[in-house]
Amino acid sequence: MSDELLYEQDGHVVTLTMNRPEQMNALSYQETFEAFVSAADRIQNDLTVRCVILTGKGRAFSAGGNVKQMRERAGIFGSGGMKTRDSYRNGIQKIPLAMYELEVPTIAAVNGPAVGAGCDLACMCDIRLVAEKAFFAESFLKLGIIPGDGGAFLLPRAVGMSRAAEMTFTGDRVYGPQAAEWGLASMCVPEDELLAEANALAARIASNPPEVLRMSKRLLREGQKTDLKGVLELSAAYQALAHQTADHAEAVEAFFEKRTPTFTGE
Repeated sequence: MSDELLYEQDGHVVTLTMNRPEQMNALSYQETFEAFVSAADRIQNDLTVRCVILTGKGRAFSAGGNVKQMRERAGIFGSGGMKTRDSYRNGIQKIPLAMYELEVPTIAAVNGPAVGAGCDLACMCDIRLVAEKAFFAESFLKLGIIPGDGGAFLLPRAVGMSRAAEMTFTGDRVYGPQAAEWGLASMCVPEDELLAEANALAARIASNPPEVLRMSKRLLREGQKTDLKGVLELSAAYQALAHQTADHAEAVEAFFEKRTPTFTGE
């Protein structure tokens, strides 16, 4: 696994840590984009993984695009016109596609600033926990650009259209307590408790049947883009599969025996 994105598995939980602390985990490098795609593929194909925590090394979650590279027209910002379009499509936009299609539940442990693409990256996760002094900022307009990595799709689904519009049109910072108040984060905690809280939540999630957990996430995803009839039809199909699993039988037996079930993904 790439040093860009540290991959650590403990039981059924994988922790992904962005590893450019000296650049506040900037999202401007092809190596970073490919590391996310590779990690998502690895997780998707490993049924021992039941939950993922994403965080940043150092004092930031992610500061988004590297502004110095923007000024110097370097790296992915070095091309003009249609080439820039392609650099986005073949670069940073790989991350939202990989993260959005990931069937395993994901938790963003926002340990510091989540700015621009970093804010959108947090919104690619299903659940967000934020440190008290951390903040979110959809700050693209402050640099004279638009959200190029799917923020217009992701942010309204995370916080609602009115709040998303306010964040996009002002670029204002939304600090931890306010983020929790708005529903942008599920919980705001002291920085030194963030990863412990994220791991405790991941453990509760990972205690559930892995295949049914993945199907439940898929239903939530489909519910964002499909009408009720379509979701009901897919739910019926998934339920027919779930009722035939050994994990379902184990859950029912454990219910009657008043014990904690053990799920195997069978």
